[in-house]
Amino acid sequence: MSERTIYITDLDLKRLSELIADSMSTEYRGSLYLKQLNEELHRAKLVAPKDVPADVITMNSRVRLLDMDSSEEMEYTLVFPQDADSAQGKISVLAPIGTAMLGYRVGDDFSWQVPDGMRRLKVQKILFQPEASGNFDL
Repeated sequence: MSERTIYITDLDLKRLSELIADSMSTEYRGSLYLKQLNEELHRAKLVAPKDVPADVITMNSRVRLLDMDSSEEMEYTLVFPQDADSAQGKISVLAPIGTAMLGYRVGDDFSWQVPDGMRRLKVQKILFQPEASGNFDL
């Protein structure tokens, strides 16, 4: 993962830390993405929900991404595993793209490893961010 600033609230830090601890006894325990998520959390900047920049992907944010190679646009909501539903575009933070996109800002691009190679994605727009809309409990 790159050395970008990850902004996280107390509530999300608590939830994600518990998720990581719980996942250690599941099929995710050997996951590179789980390790990367844990590393990101350890260096995250803890902020009050009202202080999260509105252009940052946080948990439960809905975002528009651009595939920089195919020019395909896609919309995803970054969610906790129990809320994941690919048919609705709800991507788990434990999925490779979910782990990858956490903390990126509008205008940032990032790479995502898929079975047939690397995908390069760009954050085009935050369609919904709980903190920016005053929903601090999501």
